[in-house]
Amino acid sequence: MKLPSRVKLVDVGPRDGLQNEKEPVPAEVKIGLVHRLQDAGLKEIEVTSFVSPRWVPQMADAAEVMAKIERKPGVRYSVLTPNMKGFEAALDSRPDEIVVFGAASEAFSQRNINCSIAESIERFAPVVAAARAHGIHVRGVVSCVVGCPYEGDIAPERVGMVARLMKEIGVQHAGVADTIGVGTPLKVQRAMEAVLGHFAVDDVSGHFHDTYGMALANTLAAMEMGVWQYDTSSAGLGGCPYAKGATGNVATEDVVFMLHGMGIDTGIDFDKLVDAGEYISGFLGRKPNSRAATATLNKRAA
Repeated sequence: MKLPSRVKLVDVGPRDGLQNEKEPVPAEVKIGLVHRLQDAGLKEIEVTSFVSPRWVPQMADAAEVMAKIERKPGVRYSVLTPNMKGFEAALDSRPDEIVVFGAASEAFSQRNINCSIAESIERFAPVVAAARAHGIHVRGVVSCVVGCPYEGDIAPERVGMVARLMKEIGVQHAGVADTIGVGTPLKVQRAMEAVLGHFAVDDVSGHFHDTYGMALANTLAAMEMGVWQYDTSSAGLGGCPYAKGATGNVATEDVVFMLHGMGIDTGIDFDKLVDAGEYISGFLGRKPNSRAATATLNKRAA
């Protein structure tokens, strides 16, 4: 199949990447990362999440971060809102898009958000309706599409079922997430195919973790199906809590390096992107978790 000539990346580093950091990251540092990402050409940034600070203390400054960002025209700023309380808190911050997360695994749903898949959809329904009534775009993410840390392999039929339920409550875009990074190209294509049974290819994106080093291969496998939108994380921010020492989100730099090397347009300035990753990694006191960024920084130092 013909590969897309252009790929759109959503950088989830400020939200998904930083939420598991043990030490607090000040609001001004998060804002600095968002500013550097948009200056590098990112048009989609997942900024924060409006969740209980008791459960995710790192996101307690969500309203402050959203209020102080200098917004660029043409950039979409997304926030995670898991329930009506979160959505109502987010509304004043004028998000362009809200994100709801459902799992294709019953066990993961229970452990992650303390309810069944069916209950999670019931919880999301009023959030989706309220967002759309306010003219806010709604993205739904189906997590654990290939495997679950508690259930093991996940059948594509279950992925399709969650996608269908999300479509029925008005979700406009479906993210297909290999949350623990156990996916391989054919498994990812089967999960993607299940979602494409309910959403058009222009309304589907991939979200691949690099736990076993498969994220770039899985991205390419999804591209072969015509999928042209992906979540990535600056400097590979975000660990995988279910695999000790494993990496989490695929690094934006690695995906951009691959795409540019294939002659595929992203609209992103690679060098500025590396600078953004170096900025946040410097604050966190570690090197970027990106091979392309590491190679580039080594080259600069030489």
